[in-house]
Amino acid sequence: MADAIVHVSSVAGSPLLDSAGERLGQVQDVVASLAHADQLPLVVGLKAKIGGRELFVPIDRIEQLGPDEVRTSTTKLNLAHFERRPGEVLLRADLLDRSLINVATARLVKAREVELVREDGTWRVAGIDPTLGPRLWRFMPRRFRGHDTEHREFVPWRDMEPLFSHVPTSRLKLAGRRIIRLHPAQIADLVEAASHEEGEEILEAVGQDKELEADVFEELDDEHQVEFLRERSDDEAAGVLARMASDDAADLLMDIEQDRRIPILNLLPVAKQRKVKKLLGYNPEVAGGMMNPDFISVPSDARVADALARVRLGELGPQQISIVCVVDEQGKLVGVASLPELLRADEQECVADLIEVTNTPAVPAEAEMPEVARLMTDYNLVAMPVLDGDGKPVGIIAVDDVLERLLPEEWRWRAGAGRS
Repeated sequence: MADAIVHVSSVAGSPLLDSAGERLGQVQDVVASLAHADQLPLVVGLKAKIGGRELFVPIDRIEQLGPDEVRTSTTKLNLAHFERRPGEVLLRADLLDRSLINVATARLVKAREVELVREDGTWRVAGIDPTLGPRLWRFMPRRFRGHDTEHREFVPWRDMEPLFSHVPTSRLKLAGRRIIRLHPAQIADLVEAASHEEGEEILEAVGQDKELEADVFEELDDEHQVEFLRERSDDEAAGVLARMASDDAADLLMDIEQDRRIPILNLLPVAKQRKVKKLLGYNPEVAGGMMNPDFISVPSDARVADALARVRLGELGPQQISIVCVVDEQGKLVGVASLPELLRADEQECVADLIEVTNTPAVPAEAEMPEVARLMTDYNLVAMPVLDGDGKPVGIIAVDDVLERLLPEEWRWRAGAGRS
């Protein structure tokens, strides 16, 4: 149970007194350590101004911490000049009125107040208040504040991921951080809602997992994709595109500045480069321009067990494995077997026995959006094959590819969706 609760705004700016009650100087800030991500940040000391010098006061020399004054446990202090150490943050300068990530709601919030709690003799950061009330209180004389135990809305620190792009020694690290539990679309919302500097920090942290970084780039809107690739080298940009789905990589490549397109394309792995070039040969509004060239196909004489083995061995997304194209000896589409059908069937059954040859929706690569949307709607499809002029599958269109084109631009605009 907490022994005491105070707020950073009540401590910072308050007088610093010695044990006899004599004024030594003024507290400027509260110093906390983020060294252990799985624990509430530990208050390690204060930054104080004494005799015109900025000094560090260790927390074990503090007998009383706020709310209106700070008292040391001695009349003599041997204090060191203040110097920020790695992993340390100034709660007033680095947190107040700055953005943090509320991982429980996947939103950016402003820390209008920072609450400190003392438990078992140790001071720690308990959480923040994101409402505007505490910010207004800070402009009032101290005797009228009286909010040290009042919160209309309190966010516990365990739900927080701080952003410290302005403090290089405390930048967001991915390992063990809660941000990786968010869906890539939620992380993209955060990046879009953040300032450029904050967005860069989030992407830098996410970039420690290259696959997650690519997933987040796929979810960003066109403007932010280009914004955050603009400052990267061609090699770095190609690294991001190489891990993205081929159709998303092709779309992004066409949004990049024209003089960078060919150099970045040439830096892609040969297989990815070939797929992207093929996609760029289609009008982006027809089936060939919307499709993903990565899909699973099996010969018509394959067994169900063989088809499921290909699904398991691949690294394709859920929608790409939702259907398996069945082809004849010439590679032409015979039919489609859905993943649920394969899972329900006997593993020794021939995949050709699962399909209805006369009832296999597919579209030519030149099919326009209305025809694609009509077919997928009529047949309630999650994905559908795209065929070349010879009737061979060259890709699949997933329902999200269609929705992405059909949604009005104002519906797709998500700026602010990640901010409370």
